Amino acid sequence: MADHHGDHHYLNHDKSLKSWLLTVDHKRIAILYAVTLAVVFLIAGILALLVRTELATAGETIMGPETYNQVFSMHGILMVFAFLVPAAPGILGNFALPIQLGAKDVAFPRLNLASYYIFLAGGLLIITALIVGKVDTGWTFYTPYSSEVAGNSVIFMTLAVFVAGFASILTGLNFIVTIHKMRAPGLTWNRLPLFVWGMYATSIVQILATPVIGITMLLLLLEKTLQIGIFDPALGGDPVLFQHFFWFYSHPAVYIMILPGFGIISELIGTFSRQRVFGYTAIALSSVAIAMLGFLVWGHHMFVSGQSAISSILFSLLTYLIGIPTAIKIFNWVATMYKGSIWLQTPMLYALSFMFIFPIGGLTGIMLGVLAVDVHLHDTYFVVAHFHYVMVGGMFIALLGGMHYWWPKMTGKMYNETAGKIGALLVFIGFNLTFFPQFILGSQGMPRRYYDYLPQFESLHFVSTIGSYVLGAGLFLVAGYLLWSLWRGRPAPPNPWGAATLEWTHTTSPPDPHNFHHTPIVRHGPYDYYKAGEEIFGDGTGDGAGVDVTPPRRETPTT
Repeated sequence: MADHHGDHHYLNHDKSLKSWLLTVDHKRIAILYAVTLAVVFLIAGILALLVRTELATAGETIMGPETYNQVFSMHGILMVFAFLVPAAPGILGNFALPIQLGAKDVAFPRLNLASYYIFLAGGLLIITALIVGKVDTGWTFYTPYSSEVAGNSVIFMTLAVFVAGFASILTGLNFIVTIHKMRAPGLTWNRLPLFVWGMYATSIVQILATPVIGITMLLLLLEKTLQIGIFDPALGGDPVLFQHFFWFYSHPAVYIMILPGFGIISELIGTFSRQRVFGYTAIALSSVAIAMLGFLVWGHHMFVSGQSAISSILFSLLTYLIGIPTAIKIFNWVATMYKGSIWLQTPMLYALSFMFIFPIGGLTGIMLGVLAVDVHLHDTYFVVAHFHYVMVGGMFIALLGGMHYWWPKMTGKMYNETAGKIGALLVFIGFNLTFFPQFILGSQGMPRRYYDYLPQFESLHFVSTIGSYVLGAGLFLVAGYLLWSLWRGRPAPPNPWGAATLEWTHTTSPPDPHNFHHTPIVRHGPYDYYKAGEEIFGDGTGDGAGVDVTPPRRETPTT
């Protein structure tokens, strides 16, 4: 076990700017991603608040229709391609995965740094697109509008997506090799932490799906610059072909965003329930099943595009099937909490929020997989609400839970727990107040992407806008107390949560530059502590020695 508070750790062993910009330490690269993605999220979040402010009342509120189209397009592009896709792998995957494996770094440290700078180059191209002119294609770049009508800024935006895709591919490759080749002695596949399983499934999707969007963006660039007929019907192209290419990537991309979230929630439920994760093998393999099935359902985005009836029926059936491995996770998490000693700290509150919000997103996705229902709800606010319940209520809520969980390990500081709970409550209330009314709006026929609407929709839009302000206030509170903790937070112990994986039991907070002084030898699964409890909460002689906070233990039931 490492010393209680290491004076020498990855944050202070070399404080020069050069050491940060040229670092090959996976933990420092995670911090670089965190800072960059925080800026991206701030910009995209402000754009979202502008959209909701405009929609608070019917008619023009703060901007005209052309500006509105550009604002919501930039919000979608930044959130999806520049935040949601890279966030969990870039920050938490980079930081926690190698330590959970007992490794001193990822398999290719220099490639890891290159991935960050490639992602940064993509971000700079997005800024270039903003400077050059308008981008009002929506986040999907649907042709023929993006290839024929929209301005030259689309060239820079599609190039940005193309470049950023390489960062995603290289990160996925790095993680897969690391998981296969750099596990500590004794860390077999059935002993891997479930976060690692989530990142493994994510990496598979990154490698297989991302080249498709790269090729699609390249074809779009060629068509726009050389007037080659690929997607534009005026040149002999087929716009439906673009939809097939785009959704063949973008539906698996949903799982690039959500699979790390599943892994995070598994860690939180196990740690804060003081239980072995129920159905460990089923949860682990369901992540791989979701990754594989995700490649077979893209056509459910195209039920009204004119594809054949047989194709639509098959895609509808496959959409139902993908609900099975997701439901396995939900039921197993509930079973894990059953009779557990649940400790309601901030990370656990986000896990419980996830378990309330994400099933709503998943079940409404099944509804949209029903052909007759989808024809009515397609391109309405019902789809907007479903998408945000999955992406924001699922992935982003899980990311917040993961950031709060690993924050003491990443920074060596504890945040204010009371402020954390208030922030989690505001985020939960604000999110549901923002997006649940949009299910009703969509079912009543309110189209998405419209700048103006009929007066009958005004009251629900107003409620949604108020909810967005509550959500924004909650997120600013979260940012405030986390940043405050960097200067005023009390020093974090090595294992404040009493967790059982290697980053908590065998490293200091923050960790050593090389993670471990000696390569750990694993003799049990990551959650076997919770089978008996004595080692992690016992007399300090087990691997869990050094736990400073002892939450309530599960009482042995009597008969």
